[in-house]
Amino acid sequence: MGFKNADSSSLDDDLTLLSETLEEILRASGDPADQKYIELKARAEQALHDVKNRVSQASDTYYYRTKQAVCQADDFVRDKPWQGVGIGAAVGLVLGMLLARR
Repeated sequence: MGFKNADSSSLDDDLTLLSETLEEILRASGDPADQKYIELKARAEQALHDVKNRVSQASDTYYYRTKQAVCQADDFVRDKPWQGVGIGAAVGLVLGMLLARR
């Protein structure tokens, strides 16, 4: 699925930031008394928290949109069953032709 929207781009940026921060922590001395290590650890924890929140929000948004699309499709098929059958048959025919070519 090559489609990217602003949410996925922002999520990619957040994941990149998290990854870079964690790599920087791994390169640090690792001495718990070292001030730089303490600062990097705090940044990594905050970045992880932010990414988890964004992933949760994006997941909720995609779930809602998918559920809404399914309900709309269900309503359409209930209101116009023969058109639904026709669309299903057309999609099946196209898929069958594509699969037969392989």
